Amino acid sequence: MSAINYQQFTLGIEEEYMVIDPQSRELKSHEQRIVLEGQKLIKDKVKAEMHQAVVEVGTDICKDIDEALHDVATLRKTISQVATELGFAMGAAGTHPFSHWESQLITDHVRYSEIVNELQEAARSNLIFGLHVHVGMESREMANHIANSTRYFLPHIYALSTNSPFWEGRQTGYKSFRTKVFDKFPRTGIPEYFATIEDYDNYIKMLVKTNCIDNAKKIWWDLRVHPFFNTVEFRICDVPLTTHETIIIAALFQAICAKIYKLRTNNMNYIQYSRALINENKWRASRYGIDGRLIDFGKEEEVNTRVLIYELLDFVDDVVDQLGSRHILSLVPNLLETGTGADRQLRVYNETNSMVAVVDYIKDQFLYGI
Repeated sequence: MSAINYQQFTLGIEEEYMVIDPQSRELKSHEQRIVLEGQKLIKDKVKAEMHQAVVEVGTDICKDIDEALHDVATLRKTISQVATELGFAMGAAGTHPFSHWESQLITDHVRYSEIVNELQEAARSNLIFGLHVHVGMESREMANHIANSTRYFLPHIYALSTNSPFWEGRQTGYKSFRTKVFDKFPRTGIPEYFATIEDYDNYIKMLVKTNCIDNAKKIWWDLRVHPFFNTVEFRICDVPLTTHETIIIAALFQAICAKIYKLRTNNMNYIQYSRALINENKWRASRYGIDGRLIDFGKEEEVNTRVLIYELLDFVDDVVDQLGSRHILSLVPNLLETGTGADRQLRVYNETNSMVAVVDYIKDQFLYGI
């Protein structure tokens, strides 16, 4: 049996940031000035998003987790510096605690105009901020296999990323309300199982042929085989408060992909569960974060989410040294102890009874640990 090439599991990370008025702490349109100035420094690694109060950044293709950490940290520092010079502040959370979407401007771009025209208020109200992690694959066939198998783990890592407990000035009762907002879009959520990559491609062809979509980028699932790159793209997570939380989540996704690949090379596979069952765990993760209980479908019982995350670390333990990510995944226990972004936002609110204080905390965490 040939040795596994762990270098194939490259990383690409995209984060969506909120643009904040330092005085009012509301979301504020930057009229693409942050993007235009940022592109002078980091070129196309910074982009506009549908709402003018959002800035999207993306790393290069990173060979390992350390390179990804450096790239994300550089992006956050660069965007923060540009924003400060222009009179704005930056933050990273799945939703803004109290800004209302009705007052936010839409970017003037043909793609966004088409989306708003089709989806109407579902698009205009989609004022949310996510994290996307791409993991490199040797082929689209392998990407489809790994996407099928890693669906089961999406709620576990999602629970660890929960960072949107507030919406339009209300405490929602959810640790991640962002996905509740995004659920209004079509073709979202946990994907179906596709037996082969041809089945997936035929599904896309049918949607294009029948004018449901014009290209495969309008598949907005929590996980997808990327339509243009040889990657599996994980899209379920809220954007985390800090760089290190982003890197922890990216390292977990990378390790799960590598572990499923290793099983495949040994003629083994992780058991497949239905979308309906996985959705039960996704809802629990959205509602309770790491403080709830997820279903262990093998045991057919509820298990403390923290326990399952420790079991996940054990599951991937035999690939993390080859990936060079043990030092990053060793930070997971501390995150479980201190709480997710949602837990910490709620802690600030409970101590201050002030959503302005929560926004200040989000701003302060943007460059924390860099």
